[in-house]
Amino acid sequence: MEELLTLHNRQFSRSDITLICRLIESDGDKGRTFISKQLCELWNWRTPGGQLRDITCREVLRKLDKRGLICLPPMLRPARRIGYKNKTKLPAQINTGFISCSLKSLLPLSIQMVRGTSREKLYNGLIGAYHYLDYFQGSGEQLKYVIFSGDRQLACIGFGASAFKIAPRDDFIGWSHQVRQQNLFKIVNNNRFLILPWVKVKNLASYILASVSRRIVKDWFDYYQHDIVLLETFVQRDRFFGTCYKAANWLYLGHSKGRGRNDRYSQYRLAIKDIYVYPLVKDYKQRLRQIGGIA
Repeated sequence: MEELLTLHNRQFSRSDITLICRLIESDGDKGRTFISKQLCELWNWRTPGGQLRDITCREVLRKLDKRGLICLPPMLRPARRIGYKNKTKLPAQINTGFISCSLKSLLPLSIQMVRGTSREKLYNGLIGAYHYLDYFQGSGEQLKYVIFSGDRQLACIGFGASAFKIAPRDDFIGWSHQVRQQNLFKIVNNNRFLILPWVKVKNLASYILASVSRRIVKDWFDYYQHDIVLLETFVQRDRFFGTCYKAANWLYLGHSKGRGRNDRYSQYRLAIKDIYVYPLVKDYKQRLRQIGGIA
């Protein structure tokens, strides 16, 4: 089987492209989601938890369409409008009793990776209710964590796709445009971090960052079957000082230009954000700059 290209850690051959084209021809009127799920079933492309990778598959289909290798049917529903908010719901009972104590008195913490589990809705609901950016269900690869002390929820932290292009990070890594496109999947963005508003515990945020950073490489590989080497995050400078990231030894690289994470054309002006990264392996720059990575 001749390999044509590699996307999202999966090799695609000419026969795979032919299969996709035939599915589009026969079932394109049923929509892109139907096609992506059918492909995942045929390829047995699943997460370790058994879920179909249909969101990732749709990302692949869009990339193949952009390269001219396939011709996707029109979307049955229009794309989400700017400002769209996902609907979330909190469980019936959430203990909002004030917590003010030492970090030591809360240990050990239970850091639960909830992506693909029954507790993912708890994460979505807490972020939707209490995070200033609200909840947004992005596409592609992502992990979500809820942090407990005993049966009390303390915090949530989430990770997803990295920024397509951000000058301070790209200059820091020292990679070319082509290599960045190939290796961007090795960087993960910390896109949500919430200490619940009734929790006031000194050093809790930096402790959580350090703890999650120690385990996310394994968690990501277990769920998505590929390694990651660098974390990034964006801290809105008119709201926060980035204190917990500094305390957890994240590296400050500079600030954004007020454009969205995937805004390539300066269409949307946003708040200025400070950029931090956290290396997960010692040779992260070498791995990010190597030629022949996966697009």
